[in-house]
Amino acid sequence: MSKKRDYYEVLGVDRQAGEKDLKNAFRRLARKYHPDRSTEDDAENRFKELQEAYAVLSDSEKRSQYDRFGHDGPQGNPFGGFGSGGFNINFEDILGGDFFSNIFGGGRSRRRERRGSDILLRHSIELAAVLTQAEEEVVIDLPEPCQSCDGSGAKDGATINCETCSGQGQVRVRQQVGPFIQEGVQPCNACSGRGQISKEPCKPCKGKGQEMKSNTLRFTVPLGAESGTRLRMRGKGEPAPHGQGQPGDLFVELEIEEHPWFERSGSDLIMSLPLGYSDMVLGTSVELNHLDGDSMTIKVPPMSNSGDTIEIKKRGLPRQRSGGRGDVVVLIKLHMPRKIPKSVKKTLSQLREELSPSDVEKSILKDANERRQR
Repeated sequence: MSKKRDYYEVLGVDRQAGEKDLKNAFRRLARKYHPDRSTEDDAENRFKELQEAYAVLSDSEKRSQYDRFGHDGPQGNPFGGFGSGGFNINFEDILGGDFFSNIFGGGRSRRRERRGSDILLRHSIELAAVLTQAEEEVVIDLPEPCQSCDGSGAKDGATINCETCSGQGQVRVRQQVGPFIQEGVQPCNACSGRGQISKEPCKPCKGKGQEMKSNTLRFTVPLGAESGTRLRMRGKGEPAPHGQGQPGDLFVELEIEEHPWFERSGSDLIMSLPLGYSDMVLGTSVELNHLDGDSMTIKVPPMSNSGDTIEIKKRGLPRQRSGGRGDVVVLIKLHMPRKIPKSVKKTLSQLREELSPSDVEKSILKDANERRQR
């Protein structure tokens, strides 16, 4: 068991320190090491040490025993010989209501600001929508304050004081921490911190204070948006509980649908283009409908190989940060038909010698050297 530090040393005061000096020292260090606020690694142990030191030195009888016998009491009892019944410290009186307001979300003179929950809506859009800033419209049922009770949940809005907290919305709590008792305040569970309860529940909303209504939401898809992009609609979330406070927000999370042939890589679009052998040898031109509404022409140069790529500049998706648009990258692939007519096979047999490499090994070496130089 580690040796206890001197209580005066723990509080950083001398042995002649008065009640005010002790309280000021404890207030300063407790604010620093309280486990709910401190980022120090040993905050919990330091805070318990501070509680013990202050509880002993602030009690004239316990302090007198400590000054005479130290941590080992007259009978050699553990814990400083001061008994094991616990030390009752009213931290709110010492540290002030503002300290516990930050920890418990409330204080003596103010209640925690109440807010409705946020709502998340996932919405699928086509890839073209991120290129054209499409206007989207969604019809959805959303909770709204009950019109019959104005969101209070009480019939005709009639409420009475909560008996548990006497209308304060907060209750004092005592928490055992080792041998010590902490006192503080927290929102009343009986009335959810309102201080009021319904005299009689509202029948249309069954006391919930909310009802579902159909809403039409309209929003614009941001240029270049990606899957997971969230759009916030302030105040469109759930109403605050019992109509007291601000409503939450509604978030629309976009999911981009897969395109039939384009794959996305940031702002670039990638696609493959299967071509016949003659088109690759002689060259060709292919025209496709594009996402932006204009046609896109892919010019394949003569003597192209399977695996070659063609870049079409500034026909990709909008760049969100730098502006402009990405590129379309076309990967050329050799189209291999499943069936070949006999007449074509005969022609291919005649052309085999002309179309095939005369020296396979040299062709392999040439191809390897070309790959290294890329």
